[in-house]
Amino acid sequence: MEKSAEGPAKKKVVAVVGGGLVGALNACFFAKRGFEVEVFETREDIRQAKVVKGRSINLALSHRGRQALKHVGMEEKIISQGIPMHARMIHSPSGKQSPIPYGKKGQYILSVDRANLNKQLLTEAETYPNTKLNFDHKLQDWSAETGLMTFVRSDGSKDQIKADLIVGCDGAFSAIRKQFLRRSRCNYSQTYIPHGYMELTMPPIDGEFAMKPNYLHIWPRNTFMMIALPNLDKTFTCTLFMPFDDFEKITTGDEVIEFFQKYFSDTIPLIGLDALKRDYFRLPALAMVSVKCSPYHIGDKCVLMGDAAHAVVPFYGQGMNAGFEDCIVFDEVMDQFNEDFSAVLPEYTRVRVPDDHAIADLAMYNYIEMRAHVNSTWFLFRKHVDDFLHFLMPKTIIPLYTMVTFTRTRYHKAVERWHWQDKVINRGLLFSATGAVLGGSYLLIKNPPDINKLIIPAEKLWNKVVALRT
Repeated sequence: MEKSAEGPAKKKVVAVVGGGLVGALNACFFAKRGFEVEVFETREDIRQAKVVKGRSINLALSHRGRQALKHVGMEEKIISQGIPMHARMIHSPSGKQSPIPYGKKGQYILSVDRANLNKQLLTEAETYPNTKLNFDHKLQDWSAETGLMTFVRSDGSKDQIKADLIVGCDGAFSAIRKQFLRRSRCNYSQTYIPHGYMELTMPPIDGEFAMKPNYLHIWPRNTFMMIALPNLDKTFTCTLFMPFDDFEKITTGDEVIEFFQKYFSDTIPLIGLDALKRDYFRLPALAMVSVKCSPYHIGDKCVLMGDAAHAVVPFYGQGMNAGFEDCIVFDEVMDQFNEDFSAVLPEYTRVRVPDDHAIADLAMYNYIEMRAHVNSTWFLFRKHVDDFLHFLMPKTIIPLYTMVTFTRTRYHKAVERWHWQDKVINRGLLFSATGAVLGGSYLLIKNPPDINKLIIPAEKLWNKVVALRT
């Protein structure tokens, strides 16, 4: 804190722009350190709002997010309001269900409600006497040199504040980040994927969950998929991910039912015919964007976190977790450099950019895995091999999903290790297969079989291979 010759130390002012998940958590982190914290949010206070606007995809809370919540004493409270999901439950077109565990026994991710989590974090931030929440404040202008910020309210009035540090947590379309883009040597990319998403609700049946609740249910259909996550009110939120072209082909209620009958027939009696016809057209399919930028800071005055720095598509369940980990990484760097912003901000950029870029790429990759690879016999075989080797050598072979979801291994380090393990395991499988073939050939040469006795078994084997391939 700054010291004044006239009296006690003057507390530095931290302005957090954005009162969403990462902004509210950041407020707790900075308030805990003793800074004067001002949070500015464009929307009204969601705790008083009748309808909470914004994205509503269920969130999957895992280790990284939990560690950040633990740091501000919120972990247990949030866990008590979540539903554990121990595995993916794969639904085949025929309706058969097959679980694929996420990790070892006892490892799980939590289905949590976005709006409820946001409300809890805002309420927690407000418990600090050095924190003030300002709603209905839209950022109009700010200076990276002076820290002066101007906000406009819905009635046209304006407020100004001068901050020692500006923390941009204002989402994928960040107003703070716009000034970064005007500066030299700022890298930025924005990618919309050709797929959109639509949410449907699966109500309870006789007061209970319509499906097994402790799973993330997936209907993988190669070029598209649907998932379902459980909620505390015994509903499931079903999210259909599909190319926009395919969404646009369905124009009537009957076509909706025909589509679901073909690809998700087991969900029709659970969601309901009338609800499907109605809800499919209630809102248009929404877009998903991936954002990368660097650096994450300007001088010692401004830093980006969460979606403002790295919006990711939702397929690894790491968007919120990565944003929450931003808070804890920044806090760790603050300890390392004794809260000297001129040293903290560039170090945060250096440490965090490669990790956030890595999880953005992994999230893209995992969509292909979820909608297509989980149908593959080779994928399931390799997963069993990886899990077996992890059991035998827990410190040497660690599945990628385990590193990302159940540890704080840096994202880019997890990717590097994954590629190395992949090469080692594939080579091992190749050598094993080659050894088996050579050994079998040697035995055949020494004891040649009756060729007539091999014809029928060979035909049966080939038929099985063809069946697997199709």
